[in-house]
Amino acid sequence: MDVNDLRIATTLLSFAIFIGILVWAFSRRNQTDFDAAAKLPFDQD
Repeated sequence: MDVNDLRIATTLLSFAIFIGILVWAFSRRNQTDFDAAAKLPFDQD
């Protein structure tokens, strides 16, 4: 295993984490929590 294999593995791992974050952020299960969090600045006096 040389340095290029490590770079490839790091890139693939980073891409997988990125895709995981996208799936989590756009999942319908979290939509109500995100909507409530988006309204917080407007609810305070």
